[in-house]
Amino acid sequence: MNTAQLETITNEAMTLSEKERAKLAHDLVASLDGMAEISVSEAWDTEICRRINEIESGKIKSLDVSEVLERARARLRN
Repeated sequence: MNTAQLETITNEAMTLSEKERAKLAHDLVASLDGMAEISVSEAWDTEICRRINEIESGKIKSLDVSEVLERARARLRN
């Protein structure tokens, strides 16, 4: 495709409604990501399940929010 053809397509796309342009933009960006990548949502679901399993099994211990804040403040002071 040459520059003139690309410019024609771009100009035609700009005549679309905002909603249509948003869908086109989404589809174009999605086509760059490839099919091999898992979605962000699926990745977070997997991570959340992993963390819940670690807590329930006792492998890790959760901290009280006040303890977390105290540790963070101590690190900032140093």
